Amino acid sequence: MLYFIEQCLNGMQLGMLLFLLAAGLTLVFGIMDLVNLAHGSLYMLGAYFAATFAILTGSFVIALVLAIFASLLAGMVLEVVAIRRLYGRDHLDHVLGTFGLLLFFNELVRLVWGPAGMTLPLPPQMLTAVQIIPGVYYPIYRLVIILATLTVAVLLYVVVMRTRLGMLIRAGASNREMVGALGVNIKLLYTLVFGLGAALAGFAGAMEAPILTVQIGMGENILILAFVVIIIGGIGSIRGAFVAAIVVGLIDTIGRAFLPDLLRLVLNTNAAATLGPSLSSMSIYMLMAGILVFRPEGLFPAASK
Repeated sequence: MLYFIEQCLNGMQLGMLLFLLAAGLTLVFGIMDLVNLAHGSLYMLGAYFAATFAILTGSFVIALVLAIFASLLAGMVLEVVAIRRLYGRDHLDHVLGTFGLLLFFNELVRLVWGPAGMTLPLPPQMLTAVQIIPGVYYPIYRLVIILATLTVAVLLYVVVMRTRLGMLIRAGASNREMVGALGVNIKLLYTLVFGLGAALAGFAGAMEAPILTVQIGMGENILILAFVVIIIGGIGSIRGAFVAAIVVGLIDTIGRAFLPDLLRLVLNTNAAATLGPSLSSMSIYMLMAGILVFRPEGLFPAASK
């Protein structure tokens, strides 16, 4: 039971990172109707920015804050220079164009930071574990990820649902032509929304950097899971992205932890160790397939937010 609780917390932590990525994706797709395969590259840039600023400043917290602002700026520049040309085009053009940007960013990172990966060391106070309940110790940094992402989720909800900017974002998602006719600068709004999505992706990359090696292409695999999250939760729905991210994180983590042990009851050790993680990954896509068949609009359609 204690091991199960630990794995549930690990699933929550993965789900929180997926939410940061999926929230940016669902905002961009829901408002701009843009399929952005380069979103994972912004996640990668956030990790590289954090590792670089940590070396320059010697402070993890300052590096994290600077990485978020650098990702925001990079996203806004990317929208003005490249993404803006894709609005109004077919989704196939979006896929091809943003896939080209993904390749471009991989090579840009190779030129700027080199082919070798980077590491982002944690402050000493975050290297310890804290007792959550009797017998269950959990790393402080993973708790920080969960709490920080929950804070971001609340702030994002307040911005989207309780501010004038959020009103414009929701109106732009419903009828962009009418919003433009009322005098709102749609181009500026799109730039701000894309920059917000980039900042969320960069924040996710920066938070993940101390756990994984910062390397080229690190955002590509997790981007696939982020797309699964927005399909399950409902395209354009922040609430749906949050719930679906937690569900996907728990399914993947708990499946990888327990399926191999269950399969050892009927299979040999090597086969169980190989098949368990595969079945865990398959279960996520089976859930997505079920959602597409029985509720194609997702668990929380954007219209019901």
